[in-house]
Amino acid sequence: MAITAAQVKELREMTGAGMMDCKKALTATEGDMDKAVEFLREKGLATAQKKASRVAAEGLCKTLVAEDGKKAVVVEVNAETDFVAKNEKFQSFVADVAAQALTTTAADTEAFLAEAWALDTTKTVNEVLAAQIAVIGENMNIRRFAQVEENEGFVASYTHMGGKIGVLVDVATDVVNENIQEMARNVAMQIAALKPQYTDRSEISEEYIEHEKEILLAQIKNDPKESQKPEKVILGMINGRINKEMKEICLLDQVYVKAEDGKQSVANYVAAVAKENGANITIKGFVRFETGEGIEKKEEDFAAEVAKQMGN
Repeated sequence: MAITAAQVKELREMTGAGMMDCKKALTATEGDMDKAVEFLREKGLATAQKKASRVAAEGLCKTLVAEDGKKAVVVEVNAETDFVAKNEKFQSFVADVAAQALTTTAADTEAFLAEAWALDTTKTVNEVLAAQIAVIGENMNIRRFAQVEENEGFVASYTHMGGKIGVLVDVATDVVNENIQEMARNVAMQIAALKPQYTDRSEISEEYIEHEKEILLAQIKNDPKESQKPEKVILGMINGRINKEMKEICLLDQVYVKAEDGKQSVANYVAAVAKENGANITIKGFVRFETGEGIEKKEEDFAAEVAKQMGN
């Protein structure tokens, strides 16, 4: 089958591999994008994780924590342009959405959109959204929300880059004071900056680990020098690379960004704060929203758009 330039471009953006390598991978896999990514990884030409697709939608992530600190929510509301995202009317609407999402019993966004709007119960959330679209003049979308509740501690929140990223952290602790709250905020900032996928290794399935080992083994076999090494050495190399990957994708294994020695892990940082404050602290989980992540951005031809508006 013929491989298009658009397919090559997409694979290149996903993996960071060279153009010819991407074309070769797509040809070998008959245009199957997922298999092409695996092909490149086995050849050692792509990173372990697909690169996030270019941020498509603009908008805002908003966090809100209940007064007692036991419950919090993060919402993402999208608009077409960054200009609207900075609009006071849009930001006020997002704040109202967050306030409702903090107390909603809706299980998903669809149910949330169907429920009565708290500030005017004669309308649904979706109807109020439609009215906002009419006023602001851009397409908008309440994309998602997530609640976190912790009765044996508190929920910390952090918003980065004016709402581009919103983070909640579930902190179980028998002591709550300014030092521990500062620690939780620092952990939330870590999550915003380094984008971990898991809290700790217990969340990672054995299937995932085995799959990664298979990929690493294929990489080694495709390397003329490394493939000649003894099996014991190869297994050691694979385990070493797996451990390195865990330190990148697991929050508690990551190097704490504010560590003075550049070596302290997040887990050790949390343990040190717990010891200093006579507390038992567990980071139970987190939620990280980034505006527009995973949404394809429509590429606009500005000149063509202007010509269209002028009737040419």
